[in-house]
Amino acid sequence: MTIDTDALAAIDLGSNSFHLVVAREEQGEIRVVEKLGEKVQLAAGIGKDKCLSEEAIDRGLSCLSRFTERLKNVPQDRIRIVGTNALRVAKNSGAFIKRAREVLYAPVEVIAGREEARLIYLGVSHTLSDDAGAKLVVDIGGGSTEFIIGERFEPIEMESLHMGCVSYRTRFFADGKIKRKNFDQAVLVARMELQSIRDQYLAQGWQDAIGSSGTIRNIERVVVARGWTEGGITRESLDKLRSLILSYNHVDELDIEGLKVERKSVFPSGVAILLAVFDALGIERMEYSDGALREGVLYDVLGRLSHEDVRERTVLALMERFHVVKEHAAVCEQTAVTLFDQLQAEWSLKPQDRELLSWAACLHEVGRVIAHSQFHKHGAYLIGQSDLAGFTKGEQEELAILVRLHRRKISLLVLDNIEPSRAKELKRLVILLRLAVTLCAPRFMTQPPKVQAELVKGVVQLSFNDDWPTEYSLGLDMLREEMTLWPKIGFEGTIFLD
Repeated sequence: MTIDTDALAAIDLGSNSFHLVVAREEQGEIRVVEKLGEKVQLAAGIGKDKCLSEEAIDRGLSCLSRFTERLKNVPQDRIRIVGTNALRVAKNSGAFIKRAREVLYAPVEVIAGREEARLIYLGVSHTLSDDAGAKLVVDIGGGSTEFIIGERFEPIEMESLHMGCVSYRTRFFADGKIKRKNFDQAVLVARMELQSIRDQYLAQGWQDAIGSSGTIRNIERVVVARGWTEGGITRESLDKLRSLILSYNHVDELDIEGLKVERKSVFPSGVAILLAVFDALGIERMEYSDGALREGVLYDVLGRLSHEDVRERTVLALMERFHVVKEHAAVCEQTAVTLFDQLQAEWSLKPQDRELLSWAACLHEVGRVIAHSQFHKHGAYLIGQSDLAGFTKGEQEELAILVRLHRRKISLLVLDNIEPSRAKELKRLVILLRLAVTLCAPRFMTQPPKVQAELVKGVVQLSFNDDWPTEYSLGLDMLREEMTLWPKIGFEGTIFLD
């Protein structure tokens, strides 16, 4: 099959449904070619042990095998697959991700809640008119609900709360019975969850409320079909919908025009959550947008391909926030990527590895804001625990590992949860980062040293095309000392001096 170089694809592995969207890039814009969605209910397969059941994993893999047929003409570097709340929560999500990758031949990235919120807003904002004025976007998923206030294409506030139509169905409607007490309890608990963001969001304010996702789309379809609104969802129409739902005894009995059969089991819980959102945030009317997480992922991919990567802005913001000395970071970063370029082919490193190394070099001193002692550990903690827009949880973990291992002893314990093949690549990046930091140890340096690295019979050999070895004799001693630590992770180094 011919590869379409203008094609892009995104897969959203949601807690309730999996979605695929295939599109083409046309003059910097995205034209959707095909959309597919299947109700997998991954979150419903998470047991008391917080692990995905084998049945849930099989449902997911079966769906992905059908999606794969639609990806054959899309370039691998233009496909992005993201997992949300169910895969964030499940203890054995790694096992599912590994098997999913074997089906899709592409990496699966688990994203944090606020990153999910950012991508949802990106998708929604591209479906709306580019008007001034803040908008509140609400997306009710299977395991979490995202709240974003933004203006045009820029989010201002982002939050992800642990309440979703699948998780609330399991909690309040597990037997399928519809009882007023359980319904009201679901609304109350959701309102309590919303207290953590209520004041902040009301203080920020917005002009229009927008809903996305299948839950809100289905609610709008029902209230329109009943004649309660001509479009959108009003507070009055939600109250009528609540009364209608409570007139039934069981979710299987729900026979409501506009309600899809596959949505019956999660419909009461979804309505309960939306009622709580309207109550807590004082919403009187909400419009629906077709834009969602998957569309946001597509626009994010397009941005990366156009060198408008939000991760670059995130790194710069972190450097500002933690008072990194930019001049020194820049010299370290230039040195690190120079070494990378020289050894990339020999070590079979990927372009994504170059980006990761570059960011790690820029951020390796963020921990100094806490204390100079053990600042590599402080830096790893800050990076690992911060909300980093644009970064997946995996990328964030790897970035924290590089910062953690850039100096002092090389502790292999931090690589315990990394797959062996990936750990091997990370060790190589660790060597490059440690080399760059050591070579740039004289903090008054304004230019990177002219160093040449090559692999000679498996040994990293360094040579210099300038006076660095004679001008920085202490640096040369530090470099030799550094190389004595490498054998612990399977490397050797030598310095070649004329």
